[in-house]
Amino acid sequence: MGRWRKLGRLLDGLTLGGAATGFAAVPTAVHQGGDIYRVFISARDAENHSLPGWFDFNLDTREVIAVADAPLMTLGALGCFDDAGVMPTWICDHEDERFIYYIGWNQGVSVPFRNAVGLAKEQADGTWQRCFDGPILDRTPQEPHFVASCAVIKRGDTYFNWYLSCTGWEDSGNGPTHHYHIKCAHSLDGVSWQRDGHVAIDFAQGEYAISRPSVLEEADASLTMWFSARGAHYQIFQATSLDGKHWERIQAPVLTPSEEGWDSDMVCYPFVFDHEGDRFMLYNGNGYGQSGVGLAVLEA
Repeated sequence: MGRWRKLGRLLDGLTLGGAATGFAAVPTAVHQGGDIYRVFISARDAENHSLPGWFDFNLDTREVIAVADAPLMTLGALGCFDDAGVMPTWICDHEDERFIYYIGWNQGVSVPFRNAVGLAKEQADGTWQRCFDGPILDRTPQEPHFVASCAVIKRGDTYFNWYLSCTGWEDSGNGPTHHYHIKCAHSLDGVSWQRDGHVAIDFAQGEYAISRPSVLEEADASLTMWFSARGAHYQIFQATSLDGKHWERIQAPVLTPSEEGWDSDMVCYPFVFDHEGDRFMLYNGNGYGQSGVGLAVLEA
């Protein structure tokens, strides 16, 4: 299976549109050519709203060479599902367009927030345009709480969507605590999704939060997923599947917090990609992305 070796922190904060933030959450990389990758992230403005931005880095030198100077998309209209936050979670080509699946969120009253998944398309100038004012994945009679981060891959004629599904909130004495794992949905167009409640990655002993799946299709057509799971703290785990529905989870984490520093409290929100025969992982550290983005490489 190999071992993931941390290469260090790429970025410890961003400035988007003049609003300095310490957040660069849920990194998602898109190859720009050569050794250059654009990493889309979720930053924060002065009012703690989540807004999408990016930074470019050289994978060979691990040097950040450019940072977005403005958000890629505005917040949703007042009262819409994304009026407090827009957080990209998966980016993929769809026919001759680029789809952006994003987490939209509202502030709550009885609970701190409510999430859903929206869809946007990249425009010719690089900005994003939401496809709908409402979400494409949201609460249902069978999933009454919220849905969030997802990974989308097309296999044959079918799109697979592995997404975070909240199973409930618990009053822990220090405020509501959410519980969520990863379920699977299917689609013929990447927009309208069929959900049967199938659980792809369930809780292990002591866990209550499983988030941000990152999925790659291997050369033999099998699938590998990386995800962050939290008991005492977030760690990153791995699972494999032949059909996309039934997953075999490796019990030990593949990436754990460091003894000290920016990722000593948690490692979370992985994004895994291949480049010229090597496999890399972007991830967040302490504060769910507040401390920045790190890079790791898979060694034999």
